[in-house]
Amino acid sequence: MGSRSMKPRRKFSFSRACAQTGRGAGRSPFSRLAQRLARKSDGAAAVEFAIIAAPFFALLFAIFETTIVFFSGQALETGVANAARMIRTGQVQAQGLTEQQFRDLVCANQPTMANCSSRLRVDVRTFPNFGAVNLPPPLDAEGNLANNFVYQPGAASDVVIVRVFYDWDLLIPDPITGLSNMNGSKRLIAAGAAFRNEPF
Repeated sequence: MGSRSMKPRRKFSFSRACAQTGRGAGRSPFSRLAQRLARKSDGAAAVEFAIIAAPFFALLFAIFETTIVFFSGQALETGVANAARMIRTGQVQAQGLTEQQFRDLVCANQPTMANCSSRLRVDVRTFPNFGAVNLPPPLDAEGNLANNFVYQPGAASDVVIVRVFYDWDLLIPDPITGLSNMNGSKRLIAAGAAFRNEPF
């Protein structure tokens, strides 16, 4: 008898056998149907996000804008206090600073206010005493900035009222933030200082 060529016998693998024989076995029709439905609902999350994306981002930007507006108001208060001190001590009068130069002093540290030097409105009024103070409203009947501002730094021992106004263009519609307080979906940011000039 001739010798037979012996082929190497493959080792039995239980895991491979299970993978080959059990791919479709053991699954009920309900589980297969559930998997098909799950594959068909893959876009549900995208649709749901598309529905809530607009109000979500509107609220997010409203919070961001509200923060920037109030930060700008605080920075404007600081700028007015520093510039008004120069009027109170007579430096503005001695140097003959114009209204634009005084405006530049206020705007020197206002990083969030676009075109501050051209958009900021300055109102500096002089009175003989605090009882005589009478200030016109900054807005007209239509809710726009009035055009009745003056620039009077005053002399020694005069009572001086410094007011500045900036119209902030709101990016988010007013019903969401409630920040608008003037015409055209804008926010009027104001700051001021009241003092008596030193006897310089």
